[in-house]
Amino acid sequence: MDDTVRQHKYVLTEDQMPTTWYNIMVDLPTLPPPPLHPGTREPVGPQDLAPLFPMELILQEVSMDRYIEIPGGVLDVYRQWRPSPLFRAHNLEKALGTPARIYYKYEGVSPAGSHKPNTSVPQAYYNKKEGTTKLTTETGAGQWGTALAFACALYDMECEVWQVGASYDAKPYRRLMIEAFGASVHRSPSQLTDIGRQLAQDPRNASGSLGIAISEAVEVAAKDPNTRYALGSVLNHVLLHQTIIGEEALLQLAMAGDTPTHIVGCTGGGSNFAGLSFPFLREKLAGRISPRIIAAEPASCPSLTKGVYAYDYGDAAGMTPLMKMHTLGHDFIPDPIHAGGLRYHGMAPLISHVYEEGMMEAVAIPQTECFAAAVQFARTEGIVPAPEPTHALAVAVREALRAKETGEETVILTALCGHGHFDLAAYDQYLRGAMVDEDFSQDRLNEALATIPEVAGV
Repeated sequence: MDDTVRQHKYVLTEDQMPTTWYNIMVDLPTLPPPPLHPGTREPVGPQDLAPLFPMELILQEVSMDRYIEIPGGVLDVYRQWRPSPLFRAHNLEKALGTPARIYYKYEGVSPAGSHKPNTSVPQAYYNKKEGTTKLTTETGAGQWGTALAFACALYDMECEVWQVGASYDAKPYRRLMIEAFGASVHRSPSQLTDIGRQLAQDPRNASGSLGIAISEAVEVAAKDPNTRYALGSVLNHVLLHQTIIGEEALLQLAMAGDTPTHIVGCTGGGSNFAGLSFPFLREKLAGRISPRIIAAEPASCPSLTKGVYAYDYGDAAGMTPLMKMHTLGHDFIPDPIHAGGLRYHGMAPLISHVYEEGMMEAVAIPQTECFAAAVQFARTEGIVPAPEPTHALAVAVREALRAKETGEETVILTALCGHGHFDLAAYDQYLRGAMVDEDFSQDRLNEALATIPEVAGV
């Protein structure tokens, strides 16, 4: 038995917690194309977004300030679980027999069990300041719905959630947690909205998608002046709020005396990945470090590796602005994989732009490889991960094994963005040998790509 004492956990004090969010827009060599109004196809202005978002968030969406101060009221809530810990995965390294050093930033310590409260709390805070009494939203796996329900409870606001049908059916305990925080949850597509009733007529939409759920939540918010919509990923202000993850990780790796050679995060809409990687990308652009930055996405919904970079709607009904992003087509209905939080047809415009500029890489991972990595991680590190970050864990294992072969110094940082306590049915399926990797249908993708709107001059 090895009795060597090794530091496993790196913890910041409350006084060391960052007090600003980082806005990568300021440091990019070129700016991403602007979102366009779905009707006029002209760049959207603040008033176009005002029916859905409070002005503070709209200003953050277009801000060119490098750092944006986190309000004191938000910091007070953050202190319930932040700063979150950084761990060195000694036991996983030993099991892999690798010389690589693996670190993971654990966001499962939040009240919602994921990284999502990093943005749900400020979104609810700014809405409450402007007098909003109710927020609507969509959720895939249920982690974002849980986080927004938690935040709305803190600020005494109503919360109504449309959950993707496949996840609603497969994750009843996530739905119950949302309801425990006081929100109402509907299976999407539902019979409660015009777009839900319309899309539910097509049996191909039965399992739902984040695009459909977004349409339903937006429809309800747009009809009520006291209700606004909250989004858990994709938009600039959401990615901004998550950068507290990477800012803390920078400080914690300095405590460990290490510099990452690989930054790995899972990607669906992109908030977790951006939150971890953008502060490190700032350091890379400044020439202080030079890590490979790798996005890990599901092979069943590979927007970066299989999608096209084009203007497309953020929702299935075409109610949202057109965004220049890597997309599989807003009509694309992903297979009902277990990583419900990654089943989104498009990638965040900021991440898509960074990818197009060659500042990051992307890889698509089949779910059986993800769960193999997850089980090994659970048995060595003692945390059962949510299905979403298992994609990043699988890439971390690949890179660690490559270091074993090449002998190259490898320091891997990944974000374990949530725990899998409500996802045990997926683990049951894997452990029984019943989990399969879905075949990605190029024909189905081509059909969805054909619905991407044409935008003149692009």
